[in-house]
Amino acid sequence: MKRMHVSVEGKVQGVFFRGHMQREARSRGITGWVRNRAGGSVEAVLEGPEANLAALLDWCRHGPPSASVRDVKSAEEPYTGEYKDFSVLY
Repeated sequence: MKRMHVSVEGKVQGVFFRGHMQREARSRGITGWVRNRAGGSVEAVLEGPEANLAALLDWCRHGPPSASVRDVKSAEEPYTGEYKDFSVLY
């Protein structure tokens, strides 16, 4: 199991990126959260099996149809197992 801290930049707010990411994460058994950040980026913390995290990171590189992703940054962090679901934070 792994944990990743992710930042997605581009046209990723106002295009349902967070809701789509929640569905994608849940379908892959990934827990954590996603939220909008000041400045227009989206931030997420993801926990789950390594292959599933890699698949979700691949999805983040394009996002939902109306998104235009410019950059995805990710950093591995120590796995905690603290999340039971994947939430959209407001």
